[in-house]
Amino acid sequence: MSFSDNKMLIMPAVDIKNGKCVQLVQGQPGTEQVIIENPQKVARKWQDLGAEIIHVIDLDGALGNRDNINIVQDILKEVSVPIQLGGGIRNQEYAEKLLDSGIERLILGTMAIENPEIISSLSQEYGKDRIMVALDSKDSLVVIKGWREKTSQTAPELGKLLEAKGAGSILFTNVNVEGLLGGFYTEPLIDLLDAVNIPVVYSGGITSLDDLQKLRKTQVKGVVIGSALYKEKIDFEEALKLQD
Repeated sequence: MSFSDNKMLIMPAVDIKNGKCVQLVQGQPGTEQVIIENPQKVARKWQDLGAEIIHVIDLDGALGNRDNINIVQDILKEVSVPIQLGGGIRNQEYAEKLLDSGIERLILGTMAIENPEIISSLSQEYGKDRIMVALDSKDSLVVIKGWREKTSQTAPELGKLLEAKGAGSILFTNVNVEGLLGGFYTEPLIDLLDAVNIPVVYSGGITSLDDLQKLRKTQVKGVVIGSALYKEKIDFEEALKLQD
């Protein structure tokens, strides 16, 4: 599923931890704000409401615990829309397994930043559209390993490097505002958009339809929404009206 030039895709988040759909505050274990049984049914709900793509994150994998591949496979069976998946993808063999299983787009974080050549290899084999890199920014620097370790580079710096290596798109998360339901500021996003030529999807702090309107004024190609949907701060069907 390629990004459209004139569309800002609204992507509902299904984050999986301990076999359940959860929402954490700034990615910290133990801060669960939402806990829902059966992530497969949650994904199906968003599809039934009109989602064109589901954003799935394996939090256990991202935090270095067990993976949730069985649940991911169940989600693939449950829905017919594309799945965008990230979290805990630590080697090329596992990445290939996921892409071969039917995942439409894979989100690579720590592995891509530590070994950018893997992006080149996967992009050549599967196509750039299916390879997204995650740039998670905290205090202006990219963080890795479940947001627990800071790098020395900014998102625009790494964005340019990883684009050159073959990344087809970027997921940019502002960790400083993620999960807090307190809104966000656009400057870090705009700095990244100005630095790269590939599509950028934004995540972090989206709280209202007004926030989505702010993002529509940028060149962002997609928006991931989590807590605001589950806490009913944003009506999903109303949000979808802002896609075009």
